[in-house]
Amino acid sequence: MTTTTDRDEGLIHIDAAGVTLEGNLIIPPGANGVVLFAHGSGSSRFSARNRHVAEVLRKQGNLGTLLIDLLTAEEELVDTRTAHLRFDIDLLADRLVGTSDWLARERAELNIGLFGASTGGGAALVAAARVPDRIKAVVSRGGRPDLAGGALPKVKAPTLLIVGGDDTPVIQMNQEAYDRMTAVKKLIIVPGASHLFEEPGTLEEVARLATDWFKKYLSRSDTSPRA
Repeated sequence: MTTTTDRDEGLIHIDAAGVTLEGNLIIPPGANGVVLFAHGSGSSRFSARNRHVAEVLRKQGNLGTLLIDLLTAEEELVDTRTAHLRFDIDLLADRLVGTSDWLARERAELNIGLFGASTGGGAALVAAARVPDRIKAVVSRGGRPDLAGGALPKVKAPTLLIVGGDDTPVIQMNQEAYDRMTAVKKLIIVPGASHLFEEPGTLEEVARLATDWFKKYLSRSDTSPRA
């Protein structure tokens, strides 16, 4: 359960792409990387799954995290009824880029990575393609990289695609997107995991894989891609 204290921890407001977004920014002492989370369909920055991954990144990877709502409160209400904004990849990518602009100004010493879930995975890849010099790594959990379309070959950041072994349709979507990408890339299928990684131990595996990836590509002074 997310408590009031959790909701307020590191609370910030960011002007991005013409709107004000709310987020939680937590940066451990000595961190030299920060991971910006793009939540998935019908979710928010209070997603228990993303918050768990973020906690592992901070504790085991010594990385900062920024969990942000890419839709305003008013837009969330509309999207609850229509479910169309969560699939507006260009809109979500615009706001990710705007948020990364803010991070680059406020915490210029930190390398920036993106963690996307579900439709947020597609938005993260489009954002990475738009600002290739700024985004140093991408991880997608049960993502929809296929929604990134023509942006896929333009992504320069090392990208890890993580998919549940029982999430058959999304495996195919990720494989096809993977084949179109030209950056350093890896596709990992977690056995026994469904789309939401609710099975015992599966989310922990996601967190471990993401931590290893971001530590490799965000925590080095030389951030040039390597396999």
